[in-house]
Amino acid sequence: MGASPTLISSVQRAFRLLEAASAHPNGAPAKQLARETGLPPATAYHLLRTLVHDGYLRKMDDGTFVLGDRLQTLHVASGGQALLSRVRPVLAALRDELSSAAYLTFYEDGEIRVAEIVDGPRAPRTDLWVGFEDAGHATALGKAVLRELDDEARSEYLSRHPLNDLTPRTITTAATLIRRLETSDLAPAVADLEEYAVGTVCVAVPVRSGDTLGSLGVSMPRRRLSRLAEVRARLLPTADRVTRTLSLTI
Repeated sequence: MGASPTLISSVQRAFRLLEAASAHPNGAPAKQLARETGLPPATAYHLLRTLVHDGYLRKMDDGTFVLGDRLQTLHVASGGQALLSRVRPVLAALRDELSSAAYLTFYEDGEIRVAEIVDGPRAPRTDLWVGFEDAGHATALGKAVLRELDDEARSEYLSRHPLNDLTPRTITTAATLIRRLETSDLAPAVADLEEYAVGTVCVAVPVRSGDTLGSLGVSMPRRRLSRLAEVRARLLPTADRVTRTLSLTI
């Protein structure tokens, strides 16, 4: 069922009010916005109240209206999606070359979050049976981020995240985890050797998006364990390319 004409017209009027408000960085009163959009004052007042309630507009103490925080959030989110669209071809090429699912994570607000997964029929993704936010200690992607954090930030992260035992190979003590991170034979890459999922190994390297730390990695069946050095050699230049791309201004 399609949207009703009344609903569509209300949305169109709301957009007109937002466009009018955007032309007044220092704010404009409701009467002026109604006049500029050609809306009846009562209609404008009703829509302005709704837009303020939902965070798209903010009503100042002097009664004028300015754009709200939610529009800035949408702008940032759309910018992030634009950046990700730039690196998806790079991740797809990595997937095809290594026949492995490719993953991109970022460390944001104290959490390690998956931003993108590029997989395919010949490169299936790992079953994410435990969220990455709760498994940073057990995934190559998470450990690549933890390895790059300074001592204080790493300790703060580990204090908030129990090192849960996900498989018989999961590292469950902070001291052992830190020692392994600092002595990785693959540095700056790190590996997850069936620590997150039995039968799966992963390799990851750090990347950055401006000042935001992240990681790029691939997963593969355990039978391809002997290819870790080859995978690392391919990941490092790809990570450099991803970092350069993500650090471009939109």
